[in-house]
Amino acid sequence: MLVFMILIMRGEGQLRENFYAASCPNAETIVRQAVVTKMSLTATAPGTLRLFFHDCFVEGCDASIMIASPNNDAEKDASDNLSVAGDGFDTVAKAKQAVEAICPGVVSCADILAIAARDVVTLSGGPKFNVELGRRDGLVSTASRVKGNLPEANFNLDQLKSMFSNHNLSLVDLVALSGAHTIGFSHCEFFANRLYSFSPPSPIDPSLDPTYAQELIKLCPKNVDPTFVVGLDSQTSRTFDNLYYKGLVAGKGLLTSDAVLLKDPATNATVTDFANNPLNFNTAFATAMIKLGRVGVKTGNEGEIRRNCASFNT
Repeated sequence: MLVFMILIMRGEGQLRENFYAASCPNAETIVRQAVVTKMSLTATAPGTLRLFFHDCFVEGCDASIMIASPNNDAEKDASDNLSVAGDGFDTVAKAKQAVEAICPGVVSCADILAIAARDVVTLSGGPKFNVELGRRDGLVSTASRVKGNLPEANFNLDQLKSMFSNHNLSLVDLVALSGAHTIGFSHCEFFANRLYSFSPPSPIDPSLDPTYAQELIKLCPKNVDPTFVVGLDSQTSRTFDNLYYKGLVAGKGLLTSDAVLLKDPATNATVTDFANNPLNFNTAFATAMIKLGRVGVKTGNEGEIRRNCASFNT
């Protein structure tokens, strides 16, 4: 009974589908329309999905990443979050405004972010799945808490596995969630070491497909514009599909943290399975997203329902 009560107090036990059926029955429809509108104007899918990951891995899924600080010391101001596209923040803000107009003070920013993350996946060609809701917005957002809590581009599998397992995410979840890179982009600095300084005898990482490596060198010369980005999926970077995994198998994993998924025997079979079976990938991704959405959720007095996602109520 004590363990059960602790789980309830931590919030996971209170998340459920159709949480707002009585209090704001059109919440998900309103969010989806805001996402559709935003996607018609700009490529917001990668930024919105990444925003959800970065939020949940630090402080839990509580929209703490949305807070804007006048002193630039909130979670979003940490160096690891500066590359998160502003379109994602704007998508959630627009959706929140639309929901507030119909159901003021009812739906949390954390839930809106979770719904929007699901919707950008579906609208990009990915799987449909139901989102568990009932989160409250966090009361803490500090830049200093970010470092060491987000996966890095040069992580090996042990580092990735440790970070994901800290959030009760399995190896299959890790490989599946990495598939979000099918609609992701990376700045050149995060993989330049694989092109110019991999090792003294081999400046280019030999695990990279040679033709692909030369394409990357042309796209990312040593003095490239730091704002330039390259698709993590070399074939369909705006469509949610399993070609990211086909790229890994073909030696076209852009980041070290991508490439290790194929190299390591612990994850190789799952990568190969997802490359050959898109349905298996979609199913695993949906399951992993639901599990990710349960990380560190706040309920009751642990959080609040923000009126504005960028600022605390008090």
